[in-house]
Amino acid sequence: MKLSIDVKCASPKDWIKAVLDDFPSFLQDHADCERKASGMAMSLVAKYPNRSLIIPDLIDTAIEELEHFNQVYLLMTNRGIPLPSNMEKDLYVQKLLKCMKSGIEERFLDRLLLGSVIECRGAERFKMIAQNCKEIDLQLFYKQLWTSEAKHAHIFVKLALHYFDKELVYARLNELMDAEAEILTSLPIQAKLH
Repeated sequence: MKLSIDVKCASPKDWIKAVLDDFPSFLQDHADCERKASGMAMSLVAKYPNRSLIIPDLIDTAIEELEHFNQVYLLMTNRGIPLPSNMEKDLYVQKLLKCMKSGIEERFLDRLLLGSVIECRGAERFKMIAQNCKEIDLQLFYKQLWTSEAKHAHIFVKLALHYFDKELVYARLNELMDAEAEILTSLPIQAKLH
């Protein structure tokens, strides 16, 4: 059963054009995003060790994100594309983090739900790549990734539902998805995941 909700606005067609026109830059950013996603899942484990119901799923998610990083890295290596020397700050994620509430419980809920929001956008964009890329191996790779990202989006909502009332979870998730749509439309179009 799907627990996550869909993004509130579709990515513009100009985004997929920018990605396909500069796929090496996109892959470098994608690798960074996978490294950060793995780290984010493990940071939740480290920050909330008393929330034992989240730990197994977050460890699995972190491992899977690290495997995705490895897959992207191998794809880059095969194409002669180096890893970037620095992990750039992700303006999209920075703006989303500013939406978090400050209370202890509210912040815990928002961290989980923002995980879902970010994974939903990743799934939507990976699907666009799979459907628009000409290379069969990339189509298959990004189809696999969009399925995985959608699963992760579901997991973060499931984890929130362990600790919070369903009505509160979905009311807040809808608020965050509305904010995400505004943030996404305010950002410049680049050959980046976000």
